[in-house]
This record gives sequence, structure tokens and C-alpha cells, in this order.
Amino acid sequence: MADAPSKASTSAMAPSALEASALSLACTAPRPSPLPAASAADQAIGVDLGGTAIKLARVDRKGQALAELELPTPQPPMPGAVSMAIAAAIEQLDPERQAAVVGVGVPGPVDASGRVARIAINLPGWRRVPLADWLEARLDRPLVLANDGNCALLGEAWCGAARGEDNVLLLTLGTGVGGGVLLGGQLFTGPHGAAAEPGLIGVDPQGPDCHSGNRGSLEQFCSINGLRRLSLLEPRELCRRADAGEADALAVWDRYGQLLGTGLSSLLYVLTPELVLLGGGLSGASHHFLPAVWREVEQRVMPESREGLRLRRCALGNGAGRLGAARLAFDRLAPLPPTD
Repeated sequence: MADAPSKASTSAMAPSALEASALSLACTAPRPSPLPAASAADQAIGVDLGGTAIKLARVDRKGQALAELELPTPQPPMPGAVSMAIAAAIEQLDPERQAAVVGVGVPGPVDASGRVARIAINLPGWRRVPLADWLEARLDRPLVLANDGNCALLGEAWCGAARGEDNVLLLTLGTGVGGGVLLGGQLFTGPHGAAAEPGLIGVDPQGPDCHSGNRGSLEQFCSINGLRRLSLLEPRELCRRADAGEADALAVWDRYGQLLGTGLSSLLYVLTPELVLLGGGLSGASHHFLPAVWREVEQRVMPESREGLRLRRCALGNGAGRLGAARLAFDRLAPLPPTD
């Protein structure tokens, strides 16, 4: 899908005044009802919430982005400030209210109903945040939440590298390590919406502490901060030097690939996907670390558990999350009637 030009927690502590105000509004305002199956909801808004940026797109039912917008995530990214920024951005992106439904991807698990962001381990104050209620009170249109890795996978399955695939594991390599799992053509989220957090599996029992409570998780080795533990260089510069053939930079990427391949091997034994997709900012350097990933997989995973396995980069880049969030909104809030 070609990019189109832009047209335009509650925590354990008491919420801030802004958060309390938003929560009060959400509790008193009527909740918009999901649209009927026969609705002519031809456009949806997809939102991808990240720790540094919020990406939005207004999308039609063919997956074409009609308008796009990106803005910095408020810092610190407290729930109340973020919710107000998302609402304002949606109103800016869609002033004529052409999109009838909204989907939002958040960096962590949500409840099974798609209403509450249960936790976002890399965002402060994000525990049991009723984000859907808050935003619906401001926007007056139906909204659904999902894990951002699941949204990215939905986007790739709709218009990207996972199109037509039934069994897919996606890893997002960026500020954290997230992802999603497609089994038998269906997203696997578990009974409470918290399944498929591949970045939180353990790799080294003596490794660095993880915000999740784990220790030595894959995220601690293969996120941007994990890469910084291997090199003093920023990822872009490290990739540039590797592109120029510098041996030290190539060695760092090889070590990174070894660590990623080690964690991936455990996931392959459990899921045996046919396709593994790599997304997120660090995937742009995959040509430097994929050989090491494959080397580890071939050494650690018996052939029967990796038969026919393919490993490739996501096709939609940073647009996959917002596209998948829009698809989620169509599917959950404005489904098309079945065809004969």
C-alpha cells in the first residue's frame, strides 16, 4: 500500500486532575453503540500509539490511506495527556467526520472487550486505563483498542507481507520488543487479551531487569536499549558503519542477530509458524543481522519444527500498526454483512 500525503491509567496512585476529569466525563457520557452490520461505514481511523510518536491514518475499506498524521507523544506520556492528544489529532485528521469508527493500538495488553489498556510497561502510569471510554466521550463515535503488535500483524495480513497467510509470528523491534501471533488465520490473544507478548520471554536468567517483572527478557537484548548495551553508537550510525563494511559494526549486528535468534528459537518450538515477520525501527538493519538469526535457528531448532519457515521484513514499515487498527475497527464495530 503506497503512502498517501497528509490532508491535514489510571495508576496505583491517584490520577491527575486531567485524568480524573476525563474519567468522570467517560463515566457520565453515553457510550456510542457499535454500528449495525449493514452500516455504510466506508472509512475508519487507525491510531498507533508509541512511546515517542502517535501515528494516525484515515483508511477506506480497501486499505488505502486517505489521510495521515504523525505527532510526538506527550512527554511524560501520562494517560490523560495522551488521550487528549489522540482526540485532538483525530479531530484534526477528520474534521468532517468521514470516518465512523476508530481503532487504537496501544503498547501492551488490553482487556478482551477492547476497552481497557491493562498495562503498558514502557509508559508511566498506564495500568487499567479506560482509554476507549475516555476517547469515545470526546469523539462521540465507537472505538476499540488492541495491542499494537496485534494491530501491526492485522495490517500486514490485510495489505502487506502476511496477506493470505494463516500462521504468522510478528516481532516489532524498537523501543521495546512486541509482536503478534496469527494461528489458523485468527489472532491469538488468549482468554484475557494478554497473550502473545513475545518480547517478554526469558532469554538469560541473569540478564537485565525488565519493566514487566521478568529478568533477562528478549526485550532487554533486542530493543533499541538492548542494542545500546552492545554498542555506544546509535542504531542509525551503527547501520551506516556496517553498510560501509566496518568490521566492529558488523560484529555488533552479528551479536544482535545471535541474541534475537536465540529468543526466536524458543518461540518457534511453541508456535511453529510458517512465516516470521520483523518490523519496527531496527528491522531496517535486518540485512546485517538476519544471517546470524538464521544461523541460530538452524542450530537450535530441529528441522521438523522449522519446516518451510520463511523469515522476512514487514512490507508496510511504520504504517502497519495504524492500518491494522483501522481494520480492527471495521471488523469489530462496522462489519460488512455476509455475502452469499
